[in-house]
Amino acid sequence: MSSGRVMVKLKDFFAHLGSREVLTPIFYGQILSLLICGTAITSNLLVQNYNANIPLTQSLCNYSLLALFYGTRLVASKNEEGRSIFLQTLKTVGWKYLLLSVTDVMANYLVVKAYQFTSLTSVQVLDCFIIPVVMTLSWFVLKTRYRIVHFVGAGIALSGVACMITADVVLGKSKQGPNPLLGDILVLSGASCYGFSNVGMEFFMKGRPAAHTEVLGMYGIFGSVISGVLVAGLERQALRDVVWSLESGGVLLGFTACMFILYTCMPLVMKMSSAATVNLSILTADLYALFVGIYIFHYKFSPLYIVSFFVIFASLLIYNSRPPGSARVAHDEEIGSSPNNVDSAPQRNSSPESICLDSSDETMQQTKPFIAKK
Repeated sequence: MSSGRVMVKLKDFFAHLGSREVLTPIFYGQILSLLICGTAITSNLLVQNYNANIPLTQSLCNYSLLALFYGTRLVASKNEEGRSIFLQTLKTVGWKYLLLSVTDVMANYLVVKAYQFTSLTSVQVLDCFIIPVVMTLSWFVLKTRYRIVHFVGAGIALSGVACMITADVVLGKSKQGPNPLLGDILVLSGASCYGFSNVGMEFFMKGRPAAHTEVLGMYGIFGSVISGVLVAGLERQALRDVVWSLESGGVLLGFTACMFILYTCMPLVMKMSSAATVNLSILTADLYALFVGIYIFHYKFSPLYIVSFFVIFASLLIYNSRPPGSARVAHDEEIGSSPNNVDSAPQRNSSPESICLDSSDETMQQTKPFIAKK
């Protein structure tokens, strides 16, 4: 191949990297990262200023709002025959939504709990386990077929995380916890739960007509019950220890707002891209939280944070430069048909204008905002 043809191909490749097809998923992914940053900052404020180490209660607030906004709409909806769509959904796929809700709630709790036993560095390293979990589950469940460029992009993204972790080690943030083995097991378990929940969300979003209200309604209803039970059993004393005031209530409200918008928008971004793309995109959330924390919490700065950000961003360009092989999403009869769902029509494509941009990221203390990494 002549040098001229090589230059033409390189020019076309870099031109493609700047196309809307490549940049749109990255753009919305960064909005998700900023929302996760918002949950990180508000969680940290709650812990530092108001002694509010109450991650399950924070989850309960989010799930309750999802249940109120989407769950009530789902419960009130009926099909053309006048039958409850909610009851039909419970009969056909209710157990699947229950399982996904359990994994979503437990993912948040397990990763937060891990900070009590192991170091920040260990959590950051092992939390990246969600990337291979999501890609593996997508391969088998969604029948996604990755190309070499996707594995290269994922590898570069993880190297960007390595830069961030190196900076944390240099700045002395890698203090050993009281039980590192238990903490590491909790992180790996939480990351696995996140991956399961995220792929399940993508599965329903791409496999059922107009699934947005259904997915968030079921997550909200089941998540509220599960987290409510856990709060009653595990956080009663922590709630008594909180310094309650208008200020702390406002911070908690800010956290809930960020989480609600995150959970509302994440399924739409997954529908237009994939769970793997979303989880690679939100690797920058830690960095956004660090940059904001430099001014609010006086974190120390390292140039490696800037290097990490650009490495991760470059990896997203590479990963999105070619779409994966077509995912063969299961037919409606495999997951339960819903021909008359809450929304008026199937949403085959989510346009950029229709998406308002979950997860969750750590607060540099013993609290981690919740994602899935909604």
